[in-house]
Amino acid sequence: MEKIYLAGGCFWGVEKYVGLIPGATATRVGYANGATENPSYHDVCRNHTGHAETVEVEYDPAVLPLSTLLDKFFQVIDPTSLNRQGNDVGTQYRTGVYWTNPADQPIVEESLCKLQAKHDDPIVVEAEPLQHFYPAEEYHQKYLVKNPGGYCHIHFPR
Repeated sequence: MEKIYLAGGCFWGVEKYVGLIPGATATRVGYANGATENPSYHDVCRNHTGHAETVEVEYDPAVLPLSTLLDKFFQVIDPTSLNRQGNDVGTQYRTGVYWTNPADQPIVEESLCKLQAKHDDPIVVEAEPLQHFYPAEEYHQKYLVKNPGGYCHIHFPR
């Protein structure tokens, strides 16, 4: 199994969406690449910690190559929107792809080049190594499974 970290606005919807993709074997929501250790949701939303709401995705590359996973992820974000997805606004809702395996960097960069070719406006998806990831509070894990009517900027069939 491999891991990649995806930031696409509110992590609830990204987690649910990615969890439905065949080959994605596990997900966990949390906070990535900020300036503080072990932030809480309150900290991330109100204290300018610099973290992004992020989903840790474990996947089987034999079933779901990273380039395919990224293509699917890019379908549910607005890659030209800076610090905003849907109704969620703030730096914690920025978009990004963060890797721990250096071999993933060229795949991420190539995917972003292909994505840019589809847009007139510049894309603003961060692409960088993961600095750190802190799991979010338990009530955020699988939130939309526990709360099917919860807000989400990603539209799922009802």
